[in-house]
Amino acid sequence: MKLAFKQEIDNKFNSLLKPVLVLFASSLALVSSLATAEPDYEYTKHSYASGQHTEVAYEGWRVDDSGAITFTFGYFNHNWEEELDIPIGENNRFTTGDPDRGQPTHFLPRRNRFTFDVPAPEGFAADDELVWEVTSPNGVTRGAYATLRDDYKIENITIMSETGSLGAGSSDETIRANTPPVSELIGDTIRTVSVGQALTFQTRVSDDGVPEPFDPMRRVRRLGGAAAAFITEESVRERMMMMPPPKPTVAKNNGLFLSWNVYRAPESVTAAQDVVHFDPPQIKPWEDTRPTANSPWSWLWIPPELPEDGIYEVSVTFDEPGTYLLWGRADDGGLYQDQYLTVNVTR
Repeated sequence: MKLAFKQEIDNKFNSLLKPVLVLFASSLALVSSLATAEPDYEYTKHSYASGQHTEVAYEGWRVDDSGAITFTFGYFNHNWEEELDIPIGENNRFTTGDPDRGQPTHFLPRRNRFTFDVPAPEGFAADDELVWEVTSPNGVTRGAYATLRDDYKIENITIMSETGSLGAGSSDETIRANTPPVSELIGDTIRTVSVGQALTFQTRVSDDGVPEPFDPMRRVRRLGGAAAAFITEESVRERMMMMPPPKPTVAKNNGLFLSWNVYRAPESVTAAQDVVHFDPPQIKPWEDTRPTANSPWSWLWIPPELPEDGIYEVSVTFDEPGTYLLWGRADDGGLYQDQYLTVNVTR
């Protein structure tokens, strides 16, 4: 009897995933054909934990209420695990004017969208370009070219669509009125701490509640029928670990979160991910679609419970001395606001 009941649950669960997998088949076939068509680019056919380069990306430009123009950049680190550290200089620079325009020197894994903004230089014309160029440790050089072309103009709705907060071509009056969360680093923006000593700091975050937080298990329960009542997150994860990530395009589970990460590390540090430790472990602000990932792009990710007072507390320790710049992103699923904390780490 128990075996029959378990089989019923398995059948229900499999029937739940089949329509999804069918939709992905054409996309996977397209990816396969593209990889075959370009054999020189091995990374189109395989995933890598380390040893690969980072692409840099120009996301677009926008105009604020005062008429000031801002360029926005991001990147795609082809590694799933290795976080690249590339100091400002010949290997990480803007090629005209000031080479340092606030870009990161620490590159998190995979796709990171809308990472930093650069004010348009005075007198920047329609035919001009502002180029961010990065040479990865493996010697591969890539450039991102900022222009004022009309098709690169972005607005809030563009950001929400590009990050996967909205379904394809979908929006409504409420989502179009979404405003970014408000975040505030409590206390000094420059701190000093010794190697191995925990630095605890707080960030106050508030939001308008738009878009509505998403519970992926609600979808399973709604589509799985009576047997879905017996399906747990653990059972879903176990089955999905045996399948490719079920997302042919970027899709994001909405919900407010705060994530602190390394933005810049001292030049003497070549692997900041091994020497900077956050407690609690931070939500990944990058597109990790694996079922067990603590990332909003993971199919089973659920937004964390919000502190009643809106104050998040994080501790960080450092194994090596130097000056670090930490980056905190408050994200409601659609829009975001960033904060920065400089930490001088002494012996």
